[in-house]
Amino acid sequence: MKHTPDTARDRACAGSLNWLYSETVKDHFFNPRNVLWDDEVSYEADGIGVVGSPACGDMMVVWIKVDADTQRIVECKWRTFGCASAIASTSMLSEMVTEHGGMPLRVARRVSPEAIIERLGGLPDRKYHCSVLGHLALREAVDDYYKQHQECASV
Repeated sequence: MKHTPDTARDRACAGSLNWLYSETVKDHFFNPRNVLWDDEVSYEADGIGVVGSPACGDMMVVWIKVDADTQRIVECKWRTFGCASAIASTSMLSEMVTEHGGMPLRVARRVSPEAIIERLGGLPDRKYHCSVLGHLALREAVDDYYKQHQECASV
């Protein structure tokens, strides 16, 4: 589902000359990939990770499906209550871990905020913490998968 700017604020942000983000960030913010929408509440994940605090407003949930034979992430869904940088970062992360047949769990557990930021074409320094939410939630989801499957989460 593509998000099209439909409010005055959206249109102003989309056309602003003061946009501080790369075109890739802008694309992932306005057209986020792999979001778990409300109508998909019955999504059955192999691992779930939750980080952040609803009290401060930054919260991230990541759901993963894993191919049990290859130990690769084949689906990565997410939902956040965060800013444009958090949305774009997690959208990019969800693509990174599922592309090329899926990322192996042991590799996905070590995805860094810097790797996400690089793929986005950069983020303002003050928005670094937004990319941390997604990678921490992914790590929690991988650990949850290992716990459920009684496997050692060797790093």
